[in-house]
Amino acid sequence: MYSGRDMTHLSMIPKNEWKESELAFFHHSFQQIVPYLNAEGQSLHREIVQEIEARGGFHRNHDYTSDIRMSYDTE
Repeated sequence: MYSGRDMTHLSMIPKNEWKESELAFFHHSFQQIVPYLNAEGQSLHREIVQEIEARGGFHRNHDYTSDIRMSYDTE
């Protein structure tokens, strides 16, 4: 399960500063809803794909949780 930064936060950050896990998760999410995306959504998806390509693609089968560190409140 993805538990990284949400799209509201990421929309204010350049794509080249997104983590690979964020690109992978949102690319997969957008792929699932392509027929329903408006022009803005299509543009955002295209930018995500372009960033993935600029990085040379994904170098492994991506697990969206692979770089997530769980933290437990000890109070």
